[in-house]
Amino acid sequence: MERKVIVIVGPTCSGKTELAIKIARKLKTGIISADSRQFYEFLDIGTAKPSPQELNSVKHYFINNLLPGEDYNVSRFEKEALDILDKLTGQNKIPVVAGGSGLYIKAIVDGIFDTVDTDDSYRIELLNLKRMHGNGILYEKLKQVDPETAAKLLPQNWKRVIRALEVYKLTGKSISEFQKEYKRETRYEFLQFGLNWPREILYKNIETRVDKMIEQGLIEEVKNLLQKGYDEKLNSLNTVGYKEIIAYLKNETGLEEAIRLIKRNTRRYAKRQLTWFRKDGRINWFDINESKQLDDIAEKIIARVK
Repeated sequence: MERKVIVIVGPTCSGKTELAIKIARKLKTGIISADSRQFYEFLDIGTAKPSPQELNSVKHYFINNLLPGEDYNVSRFEKEALDILDKLTGQNKIPVVAGGSGLYIKAIVDGIFDTVDTDDSYRIELLNLKRMHGNGILYEKLKQVDPETAAKLLPQNWKRVIRALEVYKLTGKSISEFQKEYKRETRYEFLQFGLNWPREILYKNIETRVDKMIEQGLIEEVKNLLQKGYDEKLNSLNTVGYKEIIAYLKNETGLEEAIRLIKRNTRRYAKRQLTWFRKDGRINWFDINESKQLDDIAEKIIARVK
């Protein structure tokens, strides 16, 4: 019999964390975070991590498990997350997965293809191109050979862009083709639920959260990261909220402009998240316009899995 797993998805600021905690407390289970930036220690305010009290009230996995300079990839996440699913279900618990990083949700639910060899000399060639001309040239190359994968990435996701280019060079096929062909056997029944807010309310929530982050000390958090010696070019710091404050600290922009850009870029990110998740017809969506609805939604989800 397939073991059930609850998956909570949605855009940033939609209440995924709050809902997941409500469900996990009632089911006395653990939460697997599929937010690829909450993995990193010291990135707290800008990633809207659960509070210390929330982390203590429910067991969370994949939060604060990496240092900002550590390399990590979605294939490794898939393997480690499946191990945790085995552990929790082995204890007769129903795991809760929550996050807005679409690729990491896909890794848990469907699996990620990544068996093609590497080509070190080609990687060096691409890295040299990046150093000389920036991320954009790699992204343009990918758009030419694999527009489907390019549409799911941003130029700053240069490691994934390089991997997609490498797969195409070695096989003559796009990584998106391989992923469509790849089917992972699973013993789990993934029950996916999404939180859908009216756009104007979601955007207002985003603006409120950004203002709160500034009040809570986002600027000091970024300063501390740089003072610890973490390079601003790290993938972990190439994140909305951090890159704009870094530009402010370098006197490349004013604070008011940095805050405006964080809000704008967060809205754009939320739009991309919704586009990704709405393509998956297996997600059951809840329309929501008030946070107090989360209690009712939690009860409905629990009733579905019992």
